[in-house]
Amino acid sequence: MRIIAIFFLFFLMGCGPEVSDKGPALTPEQVSVGFFNAIYNDKDIKKAQEYVNEPMKEVIAHYHIASAVQRHMLNLSMTDVKLEIAEIDIDFFRKFTDDVTVIVKMHGLKGGSRWIDDRTIRLQKNGGRWEIVEILPEKGNLN
Repeated sequence: MRIIAIFFLFFLMGCGPEVSDKGPALTPEQVSVGFFNAIYNDKDIKKAQEYVNEPMKEVIAHYHIASAVQRHMLNLSMTDVKLEIAEIDIDFFRKFTDDVTVIVKMHGLKGGSRWIDDRTIRLQKNGGRWEIVEILPEKGNLN
């Protein structure tokens, strides 16, 4: 009976959240919202770079300020942005998936008018950590 209890203890310990040197690993949803929050609300490109892979870090650094990233990388300048996850193409077996697509819906002001839009991003798992690797082209706004 003790052997079975010890076996289940080790099994349950393996099911816990992944932990890195920077704390627990973030989910794709947390990475997505964190990135857009850094760009639109915090206006901090250094913070935004924490959520992306190395090639995207270089592109973001090229723009120097968050408003330029909004305008040129995301094609959407907005203020007073509220973020939510609209859709994620991941299922219960997320530990076995290394590539996901997330749609982030943004509510805010564009040119002083209320605006609702979304952006689709692709994330990949790199060493137990989710990173944004691509901002996918958009099909149109939701207004």
